[in-house]
Parts: sequence; C-alpha cells; structure tokens
Amino acid sequence: MWMIILLIVCGLVFLFAELFLLPGLSVGAFLSLACYGGAVYVAFDRFSTETGLWCIAAIVVLSLIVIAVSLRSKTWRRLSLEQRITSSNREESMPVAVGERGRTVSRLAPVGRVEFAGRMYEAKSQAGYIDSGVEVEAVDFDDFSIIVKPVK
Repeated sequence: MWMIILLIVCGLVFLFAELFLLPGLSVGAFLSLACYGGAVYVAFDRFSTETGLWCIAAIVVLSLIVIAVSLRSKTWRRLSLEQRITSSNREESMPVAVGERGRTVSRLAPVGRVEFAGRMYEAKSQAGYIDSGVEVEAVDFDDFSIIVKPVK
C-alpha cells in the first residue's frame, strides 16, 4: 500500500513541477504519468479491482486539485518576479537637447555619425539621405540614437 501512495505522491510532485518549473518540456508530465501508471498497475496487480478503481479516482481528484491550485492567480503571483523597472525620461538621459545643432561626419543613409559640441553620436535621418558635412538639428530620440533633420 505504501508503494501506491509513494507513486501517487511522486506523480503529483512531477505534475506540480511540470506546471511551475518545466512548462512546455513535458518531462514532468511523462514522469507523472509513469508514476500514476505504476500506482494503478500495483493497485490492480497486488490488490483488487476495487482498490485499483479507488486508486484511479484518487489520482484524478488529486491531479485536478493540483491543477486548480496552480491556475489560481495568487499562486502565480507568489512565484513571479515583483521587481518594477523604472527608467528616466529618454530626453533627459540624452546628452544632446532637441533643437541643438551639429554636423554630419558621415553620410546618413539613413543612419550615420553626427558631431554635436565636439562629441560623436549615432544618428538617424528623419528625411532620407543626408550627405557628410551638412549642418543638422536634433528633433527627437529613438532608443540610443538621435533623430536629426538638415538645417535649411
């Protein structure tokens, strides 16, 4: 009888692991089914048909309980990362201000190098291609690039 209980408990542990630790790998599901199958086999083989049916009923009920507990939002909230990412405003973190003027060092087709106040930056052209040596103005920021347009 202890063998059946041990196999059912191992099956529940593997099912829990499949739902929480190894989702999508199916390793836990296969091991869980193997343990459940072993428990049912032992129950039918060494005991009676009635014991085997009770074993199947216990496996179904306990598995449904494990699945229901794992699908509750509180369970997932306890296991999830609670860290919040706060970042500064991208305009404040850029060393170049909107409206500041500089000069292209390479051709922007549409990405290239621009010089603002003696420092080099990667820039994207807002209006197509811009040749080297053209005066440009910063109009916006995109990720880690400065968006520029030619000064007319």
